[in-house]
Amino acid sequence: MGIDSGLGAWRLASNHNRLMERQRRTHPGNTTKLAYFGGSAFRITSPSGLTVMIDPWRNLPTRTWDWYFHDFPLTAVDIGISTHAHFDHDALHCLDASVLLDRLIGRYEFADINITGIADKHATDATYAAYDFHHINTYFGGQKLIPPDNARSWDNCLIVLETGGLRILHWGDNRHNPPDHVWEQLGHIDILLIPVDDSQHVLGYPMVAEVVSRIAPRIVVPHHYYVWNVVQRQSTLLSVEKWISDQPTVRRLDQPETCYEPNTLPEALTVDYFGDHVAFDVNAWHHKNGMTLGA
Repeated sequence: MGIDSGLGAWRLASNHNRLMERQRRTHPGNTTKLAYFGGSAFRITSPSGLTVMIDPWRNLPTRTWDWYFHDFPLTAVDIGISTHAHFDHDALHCLDASVLLDRLIGRYEFADINITGIADKHATDATYAAYDFHHINTYFGGQKLIPPDNARSWDNCLIVLETGGLRILHWGDNRHNPPDHVWEQLGHIDILLIPVDDSQHVLGYPMVAEVVSRIAPRIVVPHHYYVWNVVQRQSTLLSVEKWISDQPTVRRLDQPETCYEPNTLPEALTVDYFGDHVAFDVNAWHHKNGMTLGA
């Protein structure tokens, strides 16, 4: 093991004084913020100001198949979470965070947030996918994908975060048909964050529809799609425009962060779409990593 192995929190000059203060008191409120960072990465800010980042991404550690122009920018949050051990979801080392919850199974509570991790399995049904990733996986000698004897990286933990009177579910890359006991544990959900792209890479459109129908949230937010200046074409991901065009009610957000309150959620199911808006300075990210940009 070398000096660069493992997490690098010991190198950071920051500390957890913010959370020490939150241990003593919370601040009431009911406005929850949701910010999109590309990939499947979202920052949720509770009414008291606690920040939670779910699924920061990086490139494949072998550097043989880069999905992103660069790894996730170092980002300060209070709590970091990863739903599963795939490179596009597990870059917890890219967070300046006081608490890391890697593949949480069980319950974590602090101040005005409650986080529940429910164990299930990654999607492996390629019926609707643009390419047969099972064939590719087998050809390159990959891990076992099919449960129950799958490799660790094909497990997935559904994350339910409760704050400000809202219940937010991050689907990760979970399969569309978990067993009944998983659905029962999920319970009522207000906001569903679910992977959708027009390659149907993780979930096919009918699978997404099945999940949405069963959960019946008020808000659906797509993620895991192509963002032109963050994600590379070789990722095989596509935009989500085709799926978006078939949804009855869509709000195309004009910035990378939005706010929610329980009493202002829409009555009918609504898709909130961040598009190419991401909550970090993309140009600065490229410059820092040695890319020269045009006008």
